[in-house]
Amino acid sequence: MTVIINKSPDFNSTNAANWELDKIVQELRNARNDWRNQRGRTREPGLRELPSRDVLQQVIRDLCGALFPMRLGPQELREESEDYYVGHTLDAALNQLLQQVHLELFYVARQQGNPINEAELKLQATNIVRLFAAALPNLRRILDVDIQAAYQGDPAARSVDEVLLCYPGVLAIIHHRLAHTLYQLGVLLLARIVAELAHSLTGIDIHPGAEIGSGFFIDHGTGVVIGETAVIGERVRVYQAVTLGAKTFPTDENGGLQKGLPRHPIVEDDVVIYAGATVLGRITIGKGSTIGGNVWLTRSVPAGSSITQASSRNLVPQEANV
Repeated sequence: MTVIINKSPDFNSTNAANWELDKIVQELRNARNDWRNQRGRTREPGLRELPSRDVLQQVIRDLCGALFPMRLGPQELREESEDYYVGHTLDAALNQLLQQVHLELFYVARQQGNPINEAELKLQATNIVRLFAAALPNLRRILDVDIQAAYQGDPAARSVDEVLLCYPGVLAIIHHRLAHTLYQLGVLLLARIVAELAHSLTGIDIHPGAEIGSGFFIDHGTGVVIGETAVIGERVRVYQAVTLGAKTFPTDENGGLQKGLPRHPIVEDDVVIYAGATVLGRITIGKGSTIGGNVWLTRSVPAGSSITQASSRNLVPQEANV
């Protein structure tokens, strides 16, 4: 019997010259410089211009551990050392966050052409992180209500611990409440990065500007989209593939999109929105309403409404809501 041995190629003999790296590096430098010159942007040598997704991911991981130490903290943690762990972890996370806040403030100042005063930027960054830290105890209490709502809203849930450890909707709302706090404090880029970290992990896209009351539950979750100016009341439940989006995008006299206008739905307390529903525009879903699966809704409905695909086809069209 003849045995054929396939010899693997020796990749260790490959050197950088085979890839023409000098040429590629030069061309990439030219591309970067062209982009910066087109936008009138200069770069100070040695200075990182933007916050880091990797650092923020670690910050959020540490904050989750500090908020829920015995469930999201390290495996070896014991109750008698909870406070030490929380204090140590928060100190590390907040100091890392401080650096990222400072980077965003510096970046925004440069983008706006404002004079850079390092002392003032450091003081502003410190005040932002101090306010963020002070908000954490209340965020924990709100998240407890969210987790309880998820447990009560899903007959398959066996415990609140299962909900916290397993449910993507809970992970998304933890990220959102942290991101929304950063958004309110004016560090919009950091807030958006935190939101997009959750989006990447869960498939749930919640803009950090959205206002969401306590007891919020996203069941299953994949494909949920909640826009920047959405306002959601207490004890609201939504299912997978629900969109709370904008219907129209008004432009200015130059054709550019107008930013920041209220353009997403208001969802009042105790509303349930089933899978695949699309709710668009600055409309109001009245308290206690139920929006059925796959409904397309672009007009307000009063409290206590029950909207199905059949009933939504019979609604009288209204003018477009922004």
